Amino acid sequence: MTDAAETPRTNFIRQIVEADLASGKHDRIVTRFPPEPNGYLHIGHAKSIVLNFGLAEAFGGRCNLRFDDTNPNKENVEFVDSIQADVRWLGFDWGDRLFFASDYFEQLYAFAIELIEQGLAYVCDLSAEETRVYRGTLTEPGRDSPNRDRSMADNLDLFKRMRAGEFPDGARTLRARIDMASPNINLRDPVLYRIKHGVVHHQTGSAWCLYPTYDYTHPLSDALEGITHSLCTLEFEDHRPLYDWCIEHVSVPSKPRQIEFSRLNLEYTVMSKRRLTELVSERLVQGWDDPRMPTLAGLRRRGYTPAAIREFCERVGVTKSDNLVEMALLESAIRDDLDATVPRRMAVLRPLKVVLTNYPQDRQETMEAGNHPKDERMGSRPVPFGRAIYIDRADFAELPPKGFKRLIPGGEVRLRNAYVIRCDEIVKDAAGEVVELRATVDLDTLGKNPEGRKVKGVIHWVSVAHGIPAKVRLYDRLFRVPTPGAGGSDYRADINPDSLRVLADCVVEPALQGVQPGERFQFEREGYFVADPETTPERPVFNLTVGLRDAWGKSQP
Repeated sequence: MTDAAETPRTNFIRQIVEADLASGKHDRIVTRFPPEPNGYLHIGHAKSIVLNFGLAEAFGGRCNLRFDDTNPNKENVEFVDSIQADVRWLGFDWGDRLFFASDYFEQLYAFAIELIEQGLAYVCDLSAEETRVYRGTLTEPGRDSPNRDRSMADNLDLFKRMRAGEFPDGARTLRARIDMASPNINLRDPVLYRIKHGVVHHQTGSAWCLYPTYDYTHPLSDALEGITHSLCTLEFEDHRPLYDWCIEHVSVPSKPRQIEFSRLNLEYTVMSKRRLTELVSERLVQGWDDPRMPTLAGLRRRGYTPAAIREFCERVGVTKSDNLVEMALLESAIRDDLDATVPRRMAVLRPLKVVLTNYPQDRQETMEAGNHPKDERMGSRPVPFGRAIYIDRADFAELPPKGFKRLIPGGEVRLRNAYVIRCDEIVKDAAGEVVELRATVDLDTLGKNPEGRKVKGVIHWVSVAHGIPAKVRLYDRLFRVPTPGAGGSDYRADINPDSLRVLADCVVEPALQGVQPGERFQFEREGYFVADPETTPERPVFNLTVGLRDAWGKSQP
């Protein structure tokens, strides 16, 4: 990445932080990244991570990692561990500031007692469905709960009994007493606590059967941690009055400011945790780290780098306007990063054997190939050459289309880093399928074109005697359309049936012998690839990260 790419762009939130520090409102900023551990992080979370941790780094502040673990029915340790791994992988460190909302359960309960004692919260007996009906609509005010005027003594008694486990799930809730006629539905006596029996919380075990809601927990957790700037996406803008109400009416040690920004919406994928969970649970993909998924685990397995994802987030920017980001922008970021940093190798994905009939059978030689065309510091590697080679089937056409510049019957082509060859004969099987080519090699053309001959086509190859068998997975976009499920249709119907193709009989040059999982390369003329975790010393497995250009119609920048 360039120095310019590594410099954070300014945005309205950075300007707010700068003004707050300049005015002396804060001596040091404190931000937080507050994921719910009910799934793996996706590319949208990366924008929040980069923003929150990036601001703290830029201004000498701190950023906490805090898990919003108030819904134990959907949360588990696997998700907790994966989230920590993803944040670290992106290059950020929370130091000793790892927190869980459950760390504050006792204090949150005490704050709820404060609200009851002030007449600002009450125990409600309405069912969940009745509560929704009483809340009203966007055009009609809500109605008071029959329990809204319970005495403080009764509310305290019932709330303590709720904690003690005397009532079944759904029998009672604790609600804030705000304004049932408010035009903001979030202020119409929102639920603060609900009863949940029979669940084992990954942090607190079975100690609680009473769990606070997100809208109550989040602002108070921010205040307890001394967060100065609580950054969240635009869907929480209507929740801000409730955020401020909670902070204002209990004895918290600080008063954070909530600031909203646009979430990251990316073409050709889904960003809803519910839908991502369905893709995994319904086995429409091969797990949370499937390289077609927009999860950070999936992008990592596909070969994306932390630097490319951080740069993508910077390019997207931080605004107040929701928009749909082109997939090409993400693909451009990873191409730019890998183009500058990964070595080149030759790999034949669909092998077609070519026998060089005039090349001595007992002769072998070694070509020297540069590891990077723009960076001599990356050195070179030996590439063995012999009488029989593999080329890609796509590089030969018996009946070539107009403009075809690769190998044709009677035509010449240059082998990358080697000689010019001419196709003399086609060998077919009983079904008429081309199974072998026979060609002659011009031994006077190593590294040059003889005077007067024009050889425009250059193709890659691998020696038959020295090639390494490999498996390659070609990944494409998971969905066929930019906005899956648009118009209320089932997003599953938009899944791309060709999002994964597995090529089991590929051959790669011997320099890839012993490749380690996670190593990245450009396969010349094919794209950028990464060695999958399934790679073994005997058989490497490679995943396509991104093609050399956008196969969906846009040229590589």
